Amino acid sequence: MSECKGKSSWPELVGVQGTEAEATIERENTLVDAIIVLEGTSVTDDFRCDRVWVWVDINGIVQKIPTIG
Repeated sequence: MSECKGKSSWPELVGVQGTEAEATIERENTLVDAIIVLEGTSVTDDFRCDRVWVWVDINGIVQKIPTIG
């Protein structure tokens, strides 16, 4: 698997609003699409360099470190 380009992890976004995290991720790495997902939702488990799952709770707060994948 080839290495993904640009910033790949955003630990500083845990605890912030998902919409704010989404905008920050897409601004800091223009090669990715940040996708807000409610905790517990099923998602595909394939690895992609152009995708970042932004896991949020029912209040829209980021719960896990967003990373490329």
